[in-house]
Amino acid sequence: MTTNPKEFDDFQFDVLKEVGNIGAGNAATALSQLINKEIDMKVPQVSVLPITEIAGEVGGADALVVAVFLRILGDVPGYMFFVLNEQSARNLVKQMTGVQSEPDDVFSDMEISALNEVGNILSGSYLSSMADLTGLNMQPSVPAIAIDMAGAILSYGLVEISQSGDYALMIDTSFFGLEEEVTGHFFLLPDPDSFEKLFSALGVQL
Repeated sequence: MTTNPKEFDDFQFDVLKEVGNIGAGNAATALSQLINKEIDMKVPQVSVLPITEIAGEVGGADALVVAVFLRILGDVPGYMFFVLNEQSARNLVKQMTGVQSEPDDVFSDMEISALNEVGNILSGSYLSSMADLTGLNMQPSVPAIAIDMAGAILSYGLVEISQSGDYALMIDTSFFGLEEEVTGHFFLLPDPDSFEKLFSALGVQL
């Protein structure tokens, strides 16, 4: 049976938000350790949206974004994306490397490596939190990074993924404690039966 997350009630969204809170806390801790500076994260906003609307949530099809993505393996298969707009990505790189790049500059190999590392650490922290909370086996694949227009990433990356599910769980995150604002989006794209498995592990009947 395939679950339609558009039919979730308030209690089920509260459960998802709690999962988001725990994941955000662990992600903030991991980022603090990475840049050796105290970081906090705003209480995340959690929503469910059709995969086709993801590009609109990150600034539109023509917006340049940095996306780190991985396959989730194990009991709840699916995909996870961590997406930053261009300015947030440059602000984050500055905190990690001390290098301030200009808006029209091409991201250097060092910057791409740094962004891939932080995306990997944050996504891994979030996935680990969900696995600990649910007791499910959720293993990340080796992550990949793409820097392109949101529409292009959607076309070449998400179209194939969307064949396994129609909806994404979106968690908006904002980092505090940095010199400049960094806002990102986590997208969890479960395979069709994974929402039901996830909620069952949390003791919630769909």
